[in-house]
Amino acid sequence: MSLISLPSLSLLAVTSGLSANQLSLLKCAYFKHRILIQRSEIEKTGLQVLPPPLLHPARFQQPHRESAGPDAIELRTRMAKASGFQAAVPQEGQTQAGQGAGALPAPRRPPSGRAGSGAAGTAPARLYLCCAGGRCRGAVPLLPLPPAEHHHLHGGRAGGGRRGRAGGAQLGPQLPEEAAGAAPPARRRLRLPSLLLLLLFFLHCRRHSSRFAVLCSAPAAAGLLTCAEHMPWKELTSKKRDEFEDILEERRLSSDLRYAMKCYTPVIYKGLSPCKPNAIKSAVLHSEQVQYVIKQLAKEMGESPDIIQEEATEILDEMGHRMQLGAVRFFAFTLSKIFKQLFQRVCVNEEGMQRLQHAIQEHPVVLLPSHRSYVDFLMLSYLLYTYDLALPVIAAGIDFLGMKIVGELLRRAGAFFMRRSFGGNRLYWAVFAEYVKTMLRSGYAPIEFFLEGTRSRTAKTLTPKFGLLSIVMEPFFKREVFDTYLVPISISYERILEESLYAYELLGVPKPKESTSGLLKARRILSDNFGTIHIYVGQPVSLRTLASGRINQCPYNLVPRHLPQKPSEDIQEFVSDVAYKMELLQIENMVLSPWVLVAAVLLQNLPAMEFELLIEKTLWLKGLTQTFGGFIEWPDNLCAKKAVLSGLTLHSNIAGLVDGHVVLNDKGVEDGAVGEIVFRHALAVLMCATYRNQLLNVFVRPALVAVALQMAPSFRKEEVYSCFSFLRDVFSNEFIFFPGISLKDFEEGCFLLTKCDAIQTSQQEIYPTDKGSGTVSFLSAMFRPFVEGYQLIFRYLSKEMKEAFTEKQFIPGVRNFVFQLLEKGSTQCYEALSSDMQKNALSALVQLGAVKKKKMPSGFTYNVNQEAVSKILDMFDARIPVQKPVAARL
Repeated sequence: MSLISLPSLSLLAVTSGLSANQLSLLKCAYFKHRILIQRSEIEKTGLQVLPPPLLHPARFQQPHRESAGPDAIELRTRMAKASGFQAAVPQEGQTQAGQGAGALPAPRRPPSGRAGSGAAGTAPARLYLCCAGGRCRGAVPLLPLPPAEHHHLHGGRAGGGRRGRAGGAQLGPQLPEEAAGAAPPARRRLRLPSLLLLLLFFLHCRRHSSRFAVLCSAPAAAGLLTCAEHMPWKELTSKKRDEFEDILEERRLSSDLRYAMKCYTPVIYKGLSPCKPNAIKSAVLHSEQVQYVIKQLAKEMGESPDIIQEEATEILDEMGHRMQLGAVRFFAFTLSKIFKQLFQRVCVNEEGMQRLQHAIQEHPVVLLPSHRSYVDFLMLSYLLYTYDLALPVIAAGIDFLGMKIVGELLRRAGAFFMRRSFGGNRLYWAVFAEYVKTMLRSGYAPIEFFLEGTRSRTAKTLTPKFGLLSIVMEPFFKREVFDTYLVPISISYERILEESLYAYELLGVPKPKESTSGLLKARRILSDNFGTIHIYVGQPVSLRTLASGRINQCPYNLVPRHLPQKPSEDIQEFVSDVAYKMELLQIENMVLSPWVLVAAVLLQNLPAMEFELLIEKTLWLKGLTQTFGGFIEWPDNLCAKKAVLSGLTLHSNIAGLVDGHVVLNDKGVEDGAVGEIVFRHALAVLMCATYRNQLLNVFVRPALVAVALQMAPSFRKEEVYSCFSFLRDVFSNEFIFFPGISLKDFEEGCFLLTKCDAIQTSQQEIYPTDKGSGTVSFLSAMFRPFVEGYQLIFRYLSKEMKEAFTEKQFIPGVRNFVFQLLEKGSTQCYEALSSDMQKNALSALVQLGAVKKKKMPSGFTYNVNQEAVSKILDMFDARIPVQKPVAARL
């Protein structure tokens, strides 16, 4: 028996007897990369496709090269590092299936009445899927196969693999005999065509089985994929994370030019009417909505409508994309070179790609990725091109147009450009909104934008912006589309490309303007190692499902569609809730690297920490993070010492190992002036805090409960909850909380702390346990920089800011105030120098009613109610009990 090693995520089925036309389909897709072949393309070849409702189109992968001859079997697939399937092909003289212990079950006759049923020897074989313990029960026909000699594939995971389990192979339920007394077909060595390989992407068993078996029988035979070992019920019902696949692994072994020039036939929306970018612009310009605004402005301004229309045309020319396949192929080639140089791995959850593929075909799709780096939108387009999915049109900042050549290349790769602020420009808003809605209604391409609006400089998720989200929702509200899918995408970086640039920006160094020359200067980073990127494509969320029972669409039917309508309060609240829901889904699927844990421990033990103690604390924190539901990518075969050393090597610009101690890398601080020492140390702290912040999303609710326990005058539930609710309101701009569920967040925090035995609760009280004192202290210390930083900022506002001021006056003032305290040694809170924290603290006081924000022609001005700020500061210091709600009593 010859064995063929297969990737761990897939199952190999090999057949013979395809026609020349059927072979040509696979040969057209012959590249050294994974390809998704559409159902319609398969049907063109004459193969009948019978997928069950719950399954998505099959996943195909081509061999690395053709066989030497028609009788040769040459299947070149890479062996998965973690685990692998074994495909066994029977050879001459092998025992017949169904005879003896452990033999394969006898073949099943195709059901009568179906296409292909008939006399044995003429009916096509079918491949069946059985999901034991999943949502599918029994055998479901997947793909009819041409008549072929009997062979089978038997897959088992290695016991030492990432998801492997020990144990012998067990086959699934036996099938009825083909026909009583039927003679078994003669066994002979299998002969295969030169280029034949079917790779079935396995989704709906959700990896709940440890072994699988596939068998294809004689001409009238059917195949069965069955789960051989049943997992316990608890494992079947618990949430399982999708597995990741490295898309760069294949790129390193094959030609980038061949990849860029591959036959690109993307999966597209079923209702798409083919059109070109210029047709989109023309439709927008002549739409009733834009023409109505043009006529209104012409009437108000006393100008000719032609002049206003010409201005609208200029806006469209500045804004619109001109996607061309040539530019896409250029980026595919260039980015392959760059990504292989910068990153060790680019990992994606392939089940998420399968879900996205299905969503793109069914309804208009909006992609909502997290935003941590400029690489985000490039990486997402690169990923969709790799998987033969429709490339998105991307909302990009107008700043990119200032980059010569690069700006135009981005436009031709699908970027459309929007101004950072529309102000009161009604024409620009009307043209932009109609441009986005036209592309959405037509299903022209997936629309991609960032809910956060801009890159997060701190690796914490920013509060969402609602403008673009409300635009893409409007066609559904007006019944112009049946549904819209919102797809949250989480992009996690082991090392962020702009980490040092972000730290300088947070300390007040102006951001360099986007330019082509700046991009060329940045090429020196190509010699650095930035580790691994994890891209998690979340479950598509149906807007129709979210709105069901909540949004009344009838008011939209009472007003002509072309008339501008201000969204009702219900609609605005709904848009806000959806935005927060999408961001929370992004956060839920963020992947944490071991370095994130190291950074969190190290920042609590400055200036130096023993290496062995750091390892011990990191292991402890790993267990706590997993208990709280954190998603840590920590290989099973990687010991804690190697994990910590690997992180220190990758982030040697932040921290290093010196004489058995780990210290922050703040070079040059010994010889500089006091101000230089503070600046360099603050730079190192903020860079390290960027990675610690990724962990805060997991700990924010239990940590706020821990801080509330220390603030509250007693352990009574009401007082602890009041403190928790106060902290949640104050830090509402630092962390993402779903609006209006403060009590639910409190209960979640208490539950997680109880789960790790950190606290005990009774009907009236919450109090820490002796065993959990270390956990409560650690969580409180993790959030201490935010508590102390806000205290310093509130102190500055209560004492220094007695007159109206702008944000541009506030940021340098509070930074100098904190800087002086650091130089004197009065505080060690270097994170209070962060402009991000300073802006968030000011916004929190506005929301609490302690600062009034007023719009002026030159911008916003602020007036401080010093008594109210002092009162909030006293609550922070626990000098007075927290009063809730705060704003009502100030």
